[in-house]
Amino acid sequence: QVQLVESGGRLVQAGGSLRLSCAASGRTFSGFVMAWFRQAPGQERESVATISWSGGYTYYSDSVKGRFTISRDSAKNTVYLQMNSLKPEDTAVYFCAAGPQYQATSPLSFNYWGQGTQVTVSS
Repeated sequence: QVQLVESGGRLVQAGGSLRLSCAASGRTFSGFVMAWFRQAPGQERESVATISWSGGYTYYSDSVKGRFTISRDSAKNTVYLQMNSLKPEDTAVYFCAAGPQYQATSPLSFNYWGQGTQVTVSS
């Protein structure tokens, strides 16, 4: 059974940093794309960053480019999202996802999802 378990979300002040983790288990993720999405209240779920399991491909949304960094540790089956210079508009539930489609950014392209972790940025 595939499981994606996020951790690391909490309340942080604007300008601060957080690192989210996503522990993946239940299958081999070689060839998969791993992603972080976020969803704020009343908003659609949006892609934040993606990375190929090989690490050779990354994607960032314009809203986080230059501030967030996605990475993975294949030995630990874990994907990370380092978030710096956080802004109140980054407040959302952050979800980890996995899917087989290369360069995918739509939530519809991802088969597996975690339960989410809350990130709240105070001004």
